[in-house]
Amino acid sequence: MDKLVLAGDIGGTKTLLQLTAVRGSAFHPIHERRFDSAAHHDFNSLVGEFLREAALLPAAARPIDAACFGVAGPIHGQNAKITNLSWTIDADAVVAEFGIANTRLINDFTAVGYGIEVLHEDDLASLQTGEPELRGTRAVLGAGTGLGEGVLVWQDDHYQALPSEGGHVDFAPADEVQDGLLRYLRPIFGHVSYERILSGAGLIKIFEYLTETGQEAASSSLRQAMLENDPAAAISEFGLDRRDPAALRALDMFVAIYGAQAGNLALTTLARGGVYVAGGIAPKIIARLKQGGFMQAFNAKGRFSALMQRIPVRVVMNPKVGLLGAVLVASRS
Repeated sequence: MDKLVLAGDIGGTKTLLQLTAVRGSAFHPIHERRFDSAAHHDFNSLVGEFLREAALLPAAARPIDAACFGVAGPIHGQNAKITNLSWTIDADAVVAEFGIANTRLINDFTAVGYGIEVLHEDDLASLQTGEPELRGTRAVLGAGTGLGEGVLVWQDDHYQALPSEGGHVDFAPADEVQDGLLRYLRPIFGHVSYERILSGAGLIKIFEYLTETGQEAASSSLRQAMLENDPAAAISEFGLDRRDPAALRALDMFVAIYGAQAGNLALTTLARGGVYVAGGIAPKIIARLKQGGFMQAFNAKGRFSALMQRIPVRVVMNPKVGLLGAVLVASRS
């Protein structure tokens, strides 16, 4: 008999829920919906709305066996506070309200880590082939609303994902221009973490640093686009199209810092099994990631540069990787 599971990928911007029938290693989605996270005052009301919709489908007309939610924030027991949202999620409250006895909360990049197991080759774009080590440690990171990170280690017959809040470690500038960025951001944030830079909001801060310090001048068309649309998306678009020198330089600076931190994580974990770059931003700027600045910064680790060049680096192009990981964890519960 199929196992019926509820899975979720919960972030500061969006929440993706899926009700799935699992048979062996095959997943058969029954109902899926994307929610604007900020449009709901709490998580349980969102789940309730989703389950009321699903109840209208014949395949969902039976109790849910297990649930797993990948959450963009630290997990404390059965509770989680979303880092970039006002929600607090209580797994016990989900159990009490919806009767799903087997409910788990995991970090969102733990979910991404598990999701990598079920991806296909066409879900990935290679930045560096490297020399992958069978069952070697893997590292995953991804910029979006924030910066998520995780580690995967081989255990028994599969990879075990370990949570991390490595996105909040201290930003380490790699050149004089990045030194200036740190000096610019320190009065704003106090503690300047990589997440303050490697995120949608971070790209805007890089742009503001370059323009407000007179290093670049933005075109009026970019300024207007930033007012009319998501400013980070506008900077990215104008940079990718080379329509604005300030946007291009901000994007290239973002890419270099992204590559450097991916290299930091790879070196810290000795990720000989590969580094996987996930998150919402990487697929959108894949053309710029392939230009070489990302990998140049990734490999620039002094005496360990040769080791870095042997580590495979791939970009996760499937936006549902975290959801797939949550389904996998629920199916094993």
